[in-house]
Amino acid sequence: METIRFDELELNDKILKAVKDMGFEAASPIQAKAIPLQMEGKDIIGQAQTGTGKTAAFGIPLLQKVDPKNKKLQAIALCPTRELAIQVAEEIRRLAKYMHGVKVLPIYGGQEIGKQIRSLKDGTQIIIGTPGRVMDHMRRKTVKFDQVHTVILDEADEMLNMGFLEDMETILSQLPEERQTVMFSATMPEAIARIAKNFQKEPETVRVVKKELTVPKVAQYYYEVKPKNKVEVMCRLLDMYAPKLSVVFCNTKRQVDELVEALQGRGYFAEGLHGDLKQAQRDKVMNSFRNGRTEILIATDVAARGIDVDDVEAVFNYDIPQDDEYYVHRIGRTGRAGREGKAFSFVVGKEVYKLRDIQRYCKTKIVPQAVPSLDDITAIRVDKILEEVSHIINTSDLSGLINVLEKKILEEDFTSMDLAAAMLKMAMGEDAEESIEDFRPARSLDDLDDYGRGKNSRGRGQNGGGRRGGREYGRGRDRGNMTRLFVNIGKSQNIRPGDIMGAIAGESGVPGSLIGSIDMFDNYTFVDVPDDCADEVLKAMKNVRIRGKNVRMEKANR
Repeated sequence: METIRFDELELNDKILKAVKDMGFEAASPIQAKAIPLQMEGKDIIGQAQTGTGKTAAFGIPLLQKVDPKNKKLQAIALCPTRELAIQVAEEIRRLAKYMHGVKVLPIYGGQEIGKQIRSLKDGTQIIIGTPGRVMDHMRRKTVKFDQVHTVILDEADEMLNMGFLEDMETILSQLPEERQTVMFSATMPEAIARIAKNFQKEPETVRVVKKELTVPKVAQYYYEVKPKNKVEVMCRLLDMYAPKLSVVFCNTKRQVDELVEALQGRGYFAEGLHGDLKQAQRDKVMNSFRNGRTEILIATDVAARGIDVDDVEAVFNYDIPQDDEYYVHRIGRTGRAGREGKAFSFVVGKEVYKLRDIQRYCKTKIVPQAVPSLDDITAIRVDKILEEVSHIINTSDLSGLINVLEKKILEEDFTSMDLAAAMLKMAMGEDAEESIEDFRPARSLDDLDDYGRGKNSRGRGQNGGGRRGGREYGRGRDRGNMTRLFVNIGKSQNIRPGDIMGAIAGESGVPGSLIGSIDMFDNYTFVDVPDDCADEVLKAMKNVRIRGKNVRMEKANR
């Protein structure tokens, strides 16, 4: 996979500085192909899925063309959902961090239109909007397209699926003839191809070809975690599996440095590798890793290109990779030379959908796992010690030592079990008293901070509808026959899973026992309902209020 660094793309210094602040060194495949073409002013058809870095692929060259001194609308991006519009606007704002005077405004249904109108009057160069709300502003004549030089259609096929074809065509027909039109679509149905033919001029097609490749001897797992708990979960997995050598992948240089500091502070032999290191430093880190003095190597994708060590037993995706192909390269660092390896991925919130894309395009299976409790880790450690004991019993002559122990047992007032337990405690180390006595309940991750190892108060684990790794679970119904719904309220509004379940059951008549998992986040919630009840639930939940909050519910964009 050819790697192109952002500083090789002739970017505006202010944009390049923002990219560096975000910690990215190299362009993803779609970025490397699309950015130069868009900067040349060509119309583009990009075939790429969510999670490939396509927002920066069109956002960076878009910002290159924007004139901060001109307060008129210069660019518009259409997105299928308000959530994507907000996400795209946030990323473009980060890229425009040092471009003073550039204003990016997301416009979507559900938000007070008066507020959007005031923002537009104040001067906005870039709007990111859903087709319906953009059309609303067009009818009100609150947007003027006369100086628009670029239009982006993001996830065009999804907008088609949601019934926005006519709106898209109307909006495109009202834009200036002399403009650049960039379209991204995972698939190319006939209607989308027709839009390209009617509204683009000799477009260049950019595709990211997925290598359908995986590593058969690598067992792949993922854990749903909160960002603040990633370090603790990683430490538990390191303690549980005790890999000889591990490689940990982060998406940014800043995250590499922070994780190195956190792990070293907990007593792990960890070092970092990224593009800011001089060659002499890189060589020193790699030599330390090859000879085993460093057990955990934390790296960005670009820096990891030179890693070629056969004894790596585990790979950790501390951050989900930007591109599906990166995942294949990452897990390929383990399971070499006929050995078995393990790959662990940490998933936060909606990233679970990105992981599903990776599974689909790499034709691999990544198995969900519960975060191991301290009891799990203790049990594993005990098992390993007892396995060694069993091996010694089966392969060694212990008759002399047995005589010594029998003599000691006769002299003292304790049993052979007392003696065995004391020796197990010695083998477990200093923390054996805390970790094995009575097999106390495991600490709750919610009670742990990122840097406390075994120092925090304990919390009893919950089952059924309780919390696990920051996720709310319903009644465990098989999601295979379920439809996932998005709800626009969450924990920040003091809403509980029971409130949502009760509202759905009360308004739609669907029994609570049929409602599946309820995944609650700060500002939104996902809830699974049976396929044959989904439309009924959506209809019943229109104009409903929960705890005084207006509720908007729609099918989730998977």
